[in-house]
Amino acid sequence: IKQAPDLGVNFLDTAQNYGTEPVVGKATAGIPRERLVISTKKTLPPTDHRNPQEEIFKGLEQSLKAIGTEYIDVYHLHGVEPKDYEFAKNRLLPAMRRLKEQGKIRFIGVTEGFVVDPSHTMLEESLKESLWDVVMVGFSLLNPSARKNIFPLTTKGGVGVLDMFAVRRALSQAERLKSVCGELVAKGAIKKDAVDLNEPLGFLLKETDAATLPEAAYRFCRHAPGVHVVLTGTGNPAHLKENVAAILKPALPRTALDRLEKLFGGLDYLTGN
Repeated sequence: IKQAPDLGVNFLDTAQNYGTEPVVGKATAGIPRERLVISTKKTLPPTDHRNPQEEIFKGLEQSLKAIGTEYIDVYHLHGVEPKDYEFAKNRLLPAMRRLKEQGKIRFIGVTEGFVVDPSHTMLEESLKESLWDVVMVGFSLLNPSARKNIFPLTTKGGVGVLDMFAVRRALSQAERLKSVCGELVAKGAIKKDAVDLNEPLGFLLKETDAATLPEAAYRFCRHAPGVHVVLTGTGNPAHLKENVAAILKPALPRTALDRLEKLFGGLDYLTGN
């Protein structure tokens, strides 16, 4: 965290249930606050909670204390699934708006429950109602569906987009990628002759200047129109440098993007895990 600003990173994302807010606070204590954009998230209280808005207020105060700041730049409702949508909109969002009015948060955000909602049902509905300033959406070369049903809405509404799930197990572990692609071929989602199951995305390394598959995956997301921040998780300084270097590289060539579109462009159910 301390070296991140010197690498050009100014967006730091944490959450109440990650348990990392105190670490972020300790590491950023000597950094001028205006140099950082801090994002954190409130775990949803139970739908039968007697006073869920009070839980939002209490959670924000806890986050402010843990991080050691007077305000949060982007405060999210965390992991909102379709089943949570009406509760979040009607019972929690008013509290978020009040906190914004008080200056304790600058922007209201939401993160989708991508694992159970990989086709972005909740986000698509809520963006049509203009509920959020910022959204965190699952988007990767394995599931680029947000490009069709989310990014047009965020672009039209001037909503900030944070990209999560850019690289998960399937794009960082060769055996997992083989397994995922094998399953896709078995169910007819991609044609058997369209992919080498021994090296499913080998063409990305052979036909581009990408050194690794994670690098290619980050570049795919970084240069996608509609994406503003690509989130990269790490606890290793060397790994952080690799991630930053990947994101700073140019877009993948059009030929590679076209081939990826033919393989995965129609999929809206993969998480990459």
